[in-house]
Amino acid sequence: MKISVSTKGQILLPAEIRRLDDDEPGQVFDVERIERGTYRLIRRTPRPHEGVVDWLSSCPEKGFFVPIESESTETL
Repeated sequence: MKISVSTKGQILLPAEIRRLDDDEPGQVFDVERIERGTYRLIRRTPRPHEGVVDWLSSCPEKGFFVPIESESTETL
């Protein structure tokens, strides 16, 4: 399968390969240079719960939390 490098130094994985490996936009890869003209592309696996803190931090901005009425806990 033939691919080329863009003027920005980017390569595009063909759709067939992305479908076979379930690669989504934003997927991160490592590139290893084996020798001149030979490279290895390795998909990084995300760490467990990566991005959860950022997602939770954005929840109030998105209106996910709605105040509710509750009894006071001062007497407990």
